[in-house]
Amino acid sequence: MNAAQPPAAPAPHLYDRSGNRYGLDDPRWHGEDHSPLSVCPQPGLRPDRIDTAERSLWRYHRALPVPAARRVSLGEGCTPMIPLKWAGRQVHFKLEWFNPTCSFKDRGVSVMISHLAAHGARRVLEDSSGNGGASVAAYAAAAGIQAKIIVPAATSAAKILQARAYGAEIELVGGTRDEVSAEAMRQSARIPYASHNWHPMFVQGTKTIAYEMWESLGFSAPDNVVLVAGAGSNIIGCDIAFGELLDSGQIERRPRLFVGQPEHWATIADTWSGTDPAGRGERMPTIAEGASIAHPVRLPEAVEAIKRSRGAAYAVPEDEIRAAVRALAARGLYAEPTSSVAAAALDHFIATGDIAPGQTTVVVLTGAGLKSAERMASVFDAPSN
Repeated sequence: MNAAQPPAAPAPHLYDRSGNRYGLDDPRWHGEDHSPLSVCPQPGLRPDRIDTAERSLWRYHRALPVPAARRVSLGEGCTPMIPLKWAGRQVHFKLEWFNPTCSFKDRGVSVMISHLAAHGARRVLEDSSGNGGASVAAYAAAAGIQAKIIVPAATSAAKILQARAYGAEIELVGGTRDEVSAEAMRQSARIPYASHNWHPMFVQGTKTIAYEMWESLGFSAPDNVVLVAGAGSNIIGCDIAFGELLDSGQIERRPRLFVGQPEHWATIADTWSGTDPAGRGERMPTIAEGASIAHPVRLPEAVEAIKRSRGAAYAVPEDEIRAAVRALAARGLYAEPTSSVAAAALDHFIATGDIAPGQTTVVVLTGAGLKSAERMASVFDAPSN
């Protein structure tokens, strides 16, 4: 008698929080229950499955649910991870501003736009606080797709200019980041909505940052990964990738995920700690504009990812963000305030003892200071040009 065969893995599909399944080619941007969609688990990579001839995130295409032959790429990924002395220990800083539009968003957008272009998209709508919109504008241009970007009126001028330079239509909306998202959802009835916060292929792209850490560290996982979070896509991306690597036997344990958020926009951190975010009172403007999201679309998934990793989250005061901007610049790293939140979180978790000496720690710096000239000027008390 033949031995029983293991059940076949389910065909690649999307699913929502209620467990409803959808095909990968389904154009919807949310589930029937109005929750965000996710891609079913993908097989983790072995070292010999990496396409080493490819110098972009598409070297990991065998772990992505998008055909590599249809990719829209500007050379994103393969960003440097440099070791520096920090608080008496060596820490690796992952410099995501080496991506084509100077932001980590290019990872997710490359995979998202590749998927949309492969399915015939000719026009897309995005809402963004700056970096995401610039990235969607760039990759839409590369794919021959028209893009409309809705951004908060208070967004840094350099980020708006960048998106406009790529040929995108720009609409400025007064109010909070969440009010901008609400306006985009209203317009999605007539323009296909390609929100990087909602689209399931975006976090498939962000997961490649974890694959790069694994490859750069000799195919081993770091002990700790320190991240800034607005919507939490890097948290979720790291959780997905390290989960795939763990399930495929390529790593022995998940890295702990340590997350920083601006104090008045710390919904993920507050939810993780069991604190009512409303208890902070009125939300105040933050120098870390890219992380000022009150209601992250994938909040439960981000919080669960932190818990699953045995990590932690911290609400970072404004003065600590500014100090982190200065501390990074003093080491030659010109990081925008949003990404500097991660360095402030690093200081906090070193002080608490959560990040111990001798551990391998990676800090992700998501974007360049050149994209936030006005806010960088306010830190260094220099005139804005």
